[in-house]
Amino acid sequence: MNGGLGLSGATKRVADHARSLVRLELQLAGAEVKRRLAALGLGIALTAAAALFAVTALAFGLAAATAAIAIALPVWLSLLIMFGGLLLLAAILGGIGAALLRKGAKPVPEQAIEEARLTTEALRNGDGV
Repeated sequence: MNGGLGLSGATKRVADHARSLVRLELQLAGAEVKRRLAALGLGIALTAAAALFAVTALAFGLAAATAAIAIALPVWLSLLIMFGGLLLLAAILGGIGAALLRKGAKPVPEQAIEEARLTTEALRNGDGV
């Protein structure tokens, strides 16, 4: 009789330890997710700040280039030249981007579909066996 009570007591202790272990594992997983999310949030914030500084630096670079052109030409003409250059660059990049969007507009894995069709056909015909 003592052996049965000892066994049931041991079983209960093992179950309690298993529950405690699962609880601790869940707490560890929660802490790890929180730590990773905090790092991800900080990374996003720093990347956004870097992008903002890059855009500001680009604006200052364009202003410096315009001022350099203004040394040889009137200010209005140097601004007009910079405007035209930026407009041309925007048109070129926009055209390339639109072409790429049209090319990727139908993201259908055509090769994979064809391979699946061929595999299905081969299995039906008994070629794959």
